[in-house]
Amino acid sequence: MKNRYIYIALLAAVGFTACEPEFENELSNSNYSAGDADFSSYVAIGNSLTAGYMDGTVSRVGQGYSYPNLLSQQFALVGGGAFTQPSYADDVNNLGGLLLNGTQIANTRLVIDMSAGGPEPIAGTSTINVAQLQATAYNNMGIPGAKSFHLLAAGYGNIAALPLANPYFIRQATSPNATVLGDAMSKNPTFFTNWIGSNDVLAFATSGGAGISQEGNLNPATYGGNDITDSNVFASVYSQITNTLTASGAKGVVATIPDVTSIPFFTTVPFNPLTATVIGSGNAANGAAAIQALNTQLYGPLKQILTALGQGNRINLLSATGSNPLLIKDETLADVGPQITAVASTIPQFAPLATFLGQTYGQARQATSADLILLSTRAAIGKSPGAGIPAPFDKFGITYPLQDQHILIPSEAELVSDATANFNATIKGIAASKGLAVADMNAIMRQLVSGLKVEDGQIYTADYFSADRINTVLFSLDGIHPNARGYAVVANEIIKVINEHYHSKLPLIDAGSYPGATVLSSNGTN
Repeated sequence: MKNRYIYIALLAAVGFTACEPEFENELSNSNYSAGDADFSSYVAIGNSLTAGYMDGTVSRVGQGYSYPNLLSQQFALVGGGAFTQPSYADDVNNLGGLLLNGTQIANTRLVIDMSAGGPEPIAGTSTINVAQLQATAYNNMGIPGAKSFHLLAAGYGNIAALPLANPYFIRQATSPNATVLGDAMSKNPTFFTNWIGSNDVLAFATSGGAGISQEGNLNPATYGGNDITDSNVFASVYSQITNTLTASGAKGVVATIPDVTSIPFFTTVPFNPLTATVIGSGNAANGAAAIQALNTQLYGPLKQILTALGQGNRINLLSATGSNPLLIKDETLADVGPQITAVASTIPQFAPLATFLGQTYGQARQATSADLILLSTRAAIGKSPGAGIPAPFDKFGITYPLQDQHILIPSEAELVSDATANFNATIKGIAASKGLAVADMNAIMRQLVSGLKVEDGQIYTADYFSADRINTVLFSLDGIHPNARGYAVVANEIIKVINEHYHSKLPLIDAGSYPGATVLSSNGTN
């Protein structure tokens, strides 16, 4: 099934608008000031949020909108020195993605194809070869995919250590045994920004909770890629990073970690998108007939079996006139698969499939508003889980439960929330002990849910694909990272805390003049 229902409202919205800034107490060249800060050597450390990652990749043009690069332009007005970023000159067609010796290992950037209805990788083959080593330390040391402890890990940029090494750091590491923090410090920073820590918890969330919480495990070398970092490990690593950055008197800004519930990756796909129109692939009458058949062939008998087992609240019949929830697997539920198999074996029409039914629906339930459906799951809904699944049980989210990697259930979201709160408390506490400024990006992202009003009077939201709001969304098409306009807003939030904390007088950026989503009439050219 082609899942266009999320994007249909977007197709009429092409382009973007900008508002003329109306700043109060606007600064002029005559009164710009560095205040108590020294921007002569500015270094940024972090992960993809620092690297300028957007639309699912780092691209030649997109990198120019990284918030550190935007900040450096404002710093240059008050004595800021040269600011360098890893070279993406080899990204000749601005496709992004990554190659390793001719094999594509990361997708090209996402675009909206008006003929298809949703974000998809732009057509073409990446020209960014990881094996073309730059061996250079840069002012922007944002490494996509990096967790906090990776900044201290020797060999994180060693191509011989793949897949444990990071392909983005491989391109730029000064030596195979270099560390991200070591290369950053070789620039002798007088001022820094540090936005690290998101991946210590968000990798778990964006995988649908496929990892585990490592709370109590102090050895990050044993962690899986999607695991949540132990809070003591995070505190120790963050302290080491901060102590190193400030050892020679550098000042800076640290940023908190955004909560997952505020980003479109978790809020765009509704828990109940199944209408007669959707199930009927645009034809409500066909969908209503299909729903009736599903109730007869699956939902009705399954509810009867679960009711007999005292679990009838897991499944309800589908409505032909309303919105129906997705069918999901919840690993926290008691597995009644053997009981389902036993009961189904006594029903002639289900007896041949009794074992399959028990294995498939033993922990199945319908989603609720407390469940977070991943943006990436939109492509799976209605598709076959794989070969060997008989009809009509072969449609993900409709007749076959979405799996762990498709959804963040409440217990997993709670782990994410707790870890985020712990990490942010650590960030704020260490910053206070060092007299550093804090950009509370967690609070800013939360404001997007109800509407964030910025200095030019524009209100931005996290309403990812609403036709009347696409021009005022700060996120790129991957639903996690900002778009160019979003990075401009991030830069402004950092400028505000610099001006307040370090008594600087830096001008804000006109965020409205920066572009939003890339919309193509057809994804055949770049």
